[in-house]
Amino acid sequence: MNTAVVYGIPNCGSVKKALEWLGKHNVPYQFHNYKKEGIASTVLEQWCKQVDWQLLVNTKGTTWRALSQNVKDGVTNQAAAIALMMELNSVIKRPVIASGKKLLIGFNEAEYQKHFNR
Repeated sequence: MNTAVVYGIPNCGSVKKALEWLGKHNVPYQFHNYKKEGIASTVLEQWCKQVDWQLLVNTKGTTWRALSQNVKDGVTNQAAAIALMMELNSVIKRPVIASGKKLLIGFNEAEYQKHFNR
């Protein structure tokens, strides 16, 4: 089994749940901390080839809610979303788990069980 890469921030509740689930089910993973390591535009572009960019922007989080309406209104396409996610990586929905050719977004136990066959 390939090692999954979990993208997130360590103090996020959803990330904590995901890491706990992966550990409990002996799924090998590497953790990528946005706050310390940032995120490359090439990674975000690759993700956008796999899922709609709108799934990656957490419009329910405090970072999004703190943005001005003008900034929110400007996020109308993939390029604008990537620029915002590069500038404010805490606006990316968490966690994003890259496993093989699949992206798992957010904490979803049923989806994890299905993907990791656990």
